[in-house]
Amino acid sequence: MACTVEFYPKSQRGSGAVSRGSDASHSGGFGVTLEELRVLMELRGAEALQKIQDSYNSTEGLCQRLKTSPTEGLSDSLAGLEKRGQVFGQNFIPPKKPKTFLQLVWEALQDVTLIILEMAAIISLALSFYQPPGEESEVCGKGTGGAEDEGEAEAGWIEGAAILLSVICVVLVTAFNDWSKEKQFRGLQSRIEQEQRFAVVRNSNVIQIPVADMVVGDVAQVKYGDLLPADGILIQGNDLKIDESSLTGESDHVRKSVDKDPMLLSDLKPLISAAVQLLDRQHSAAA
Repeated sequence: MACTVEFYPKSQRGSGAVSRGSDASHSGGFGVTLEELRVLMELRGAEALQKIQDSYNSTEGLCQRLKTSPTEGLSDSLAGLEKRGQVFGQNFIPPKKPKTFLQLVWEALQDVTLIILEMAAIISLALSFYQPPGEESEVCGKGTGGAEDEGEAEAGWIEGAAILLSVICVVLVTAFNDWSKEKQFRGLQSRIEQEQRFAVVRNSNVIQIPVADMVVGDVAQVKYGDLLPADGILIQGNDLKIDESSLTGESDHVRKSVDKDPMLLSDLKPLISAAVQLLDRQHSAAA
């Protein structure tokens, strides 16, 4: 059995994104601003229900403000969906800018062992080229033995250069390995995000869409074990419990219901039965 919830994108939790999204929502023609949604999703239990009642009369009233239907969901009009994305933001968190190869080289150079080797190489090179005053004349007067000593002195820089070359090789190999692993990780993460889909109601039909394509006002079907893709409000459910241990640290499952506590947060798992959720706030920072 599946129930329903209304979702809201999750990246606009910062004050800057909220203010920009709030201005955009006024021009978007919706009856609710992103700032109002942000404030609403910070409430819980009776306080949240009172806020919904005072501001929107009911969850259905909020649906009307968001121009969606609890039963039919959103229209699949591309223009309408793009408009919601522009007003409220997209349902994804922009990835952190990857480190450059030079930054990885610099981090590799911070290893204590390599720093000691670098200092030893520099000291060795400095001593190999240093010649105390008056030593040259003494060497010239020693004949063949002096020539051998002079050859050893001239080759003294090789030891320091070898140490320095070894450090450079280690740093480059370490930086390249880190760069390669980060590239593979980002590729895997991107592939997982593209494959992650969720059931939403569009034009009275239940369809599976990529999580990143969900918008504010979507009505989503939440099943047992799903990872909630965005913040939302429960509009229909049956014996729904949520694991909120990642937020509160408590192992007890929290019961959610339309008339007591309908607020659902992203990245939590339903544990019993399922629910229908209204997408209330998404995860992106671009609005």
